[in-house]
Amino acid sequence: MSAESVARQYAHATFDVASRHDRLDAVGRDLAAIAALVAAHPELRHVFATPIIPPKKKRALVDALLAAAGEMTGEVKRLLMMLADRDRLMIVGEIAEAYAGRRMAAARSVNAEIRTATPLDEAQKATLGRVLSAATGRTVTVSNQVDPEVVGGAVARVGGLVFDGSVARQIQRLRQRLLAEA
Repeated sequence: MSAESVARQYAHATFDVASRHDRLDAVGRDLAAIAALVAAHPELRHVFATPIIPPKKKRALVDALLAAAGEMTGEVKRLLMMLADRDRLMIVGEIAEAYAGRRMAAARSVNAEIRTATPLDEAQKATLGRVLSAATGRTVTVSNQVDPEVVGGAVARVGGLVFDGSVARQIQRLRQRLLAEA
């Protein structure tokens, strides 16, 4: 079984428990915080991924991290202890990502990455969010990435869908049409 599918199983189980206790947001925040902590510290990632370090020592490290973290949901504490005992702490980032995806799917929301040649202002982002929401039937959260290769227009990636209304794509289509007619 791949690390991704194992992470997805942990995330779904954690989501189900958090849902029963009406703590989806708090658990999501705590999972994201732990994943960010691990991602920001290469030494910690190394310890979590090293099979030579026994699970008992990893659990002691997790205990110390949780003590220093202060307030944290019981669901995330139990998840981290279980991961330490099973020597699977290295997938905590994937678990957090899968949990966030499950939360968004349950809320019928999706992220959209919009690539444009120039930055979008908030009104433009809001307009694109409404248009993409109508097109996908989901609540869309828009993020903007500036890419000069777009030339003009926009390329929107919403989940697995790509809406390409860029000038670069229109030029490419025109070039293909002209070459086909030649």
